[in-house]
Amino acid sequence: MNEKLRWGIMGTARIVRKTIPALQETKNGEVVGIASRTEEKAREYADKHGIPKAFGTYEALLASADIDAVYICLPNALHLEWILKSLDAGKHVLCEKPLAMSAAECEEIARKADETGLKVLEGFMYRFHPRFEKLQELLAAHAVGKLTFVHVGHTVDAGGDDNIRWYTGLGGGSLFDTGGYCVNISRMVTGQEPAQVAAYGNYREATDAGRIDVSVAGMLRFPGSTTALFDTGVNLERRNFIELTGTEGRLYLDNPFSLLEEDSVLEEHHFGQDTIHHEIKGENHFVRMGEHFADSIINGTPLRYDLTDAKNNSRVLEALDQTARKQDRGI
Repeated sequence: MNEKLRWGIMGTARIVRKTIPALQETKNGEVVGIASRTEEKAREYADKHGIPKAFGTYEALLASADIDAVYICLPNALHLEWILKSLDAGKHVLCEKPLAMSAAECEEIARKADETGLKVLEGFMYRFHPRFEKLQELLAAHAVGKLTFVHVGHTVDAGGDDNIRWYTGLGGGSLFDTGGYCVNISRMVTGQEPAQVAAYGNYREATDAGRIDVSVAGMLRFPGSTTALFDTGVNLERRNFIELTGTEGRLYLDNPFSLLEEDSVLEEHHFGQDTIHHEIKGENHFVRMGEHFADSIINGTPLRYDLTDAKNNSRVLEALDQTARKQDRGI
């Protein structure tokens, strides 16, 4: 293995404006290639970001001996296909969330990863920021007492009908996009898997076919009586936050999924006492995620989050989707 992990970028979605510079900034990685559906598009992004190689097909990128790992930022419904093809080509995989569209697909990926001995990580980048290390430290110290309520909101405005979020065939909708963060962070802070779920959604006609969720409100009930409430949407004003309320206090963090280099403040409240402000220095969570993944490959260190975690997140999203769609049809 080289001293640096050699990355190939699969796809030119908007997120690469953040992820390519981040992967280029990592101490133990370098971006050597990018692929799109046309060589012209790939060359445009390669020239813009100073990437040496541009590929007009994803297969060509996977055939390159100069690439050790791929970062996949394709539409959700294409993740399974290209993760499996990447593993078959001998490439490690960092894939944008959701890893796949179902728990069964995640299990298929896990089997292929075991078979090939390659690493796969679901790209929930926020988990690598020090503000969440501080959040978990406070929870472990019982700063809020017994955790009773988790409240998470994550909404964005996807824009016009050509956005992939409006296509059922591409795995669009709000729940498997912004909603994935809400479910993931709720599971993370409770350290449990929910025993019950409930959800209601708002739907519209998809750009391709069928109906697609534009916003969802949901509830997760965890063993031991902790309840997580969330709202998510892709046709709303951009916002995101998490609030944790327990028997002895409350923690609040604004913009947990968006801030990069900006400093952030984690608020700690205790029944009318002066608010404690935990100031956390900004760091690029995409950089930290990339370095963690590269270190696991170069030095064999364990991944912080395995494919069982991705499968469990998908299982909850599936259950919420089924529940919300049942309510949409009426009872």
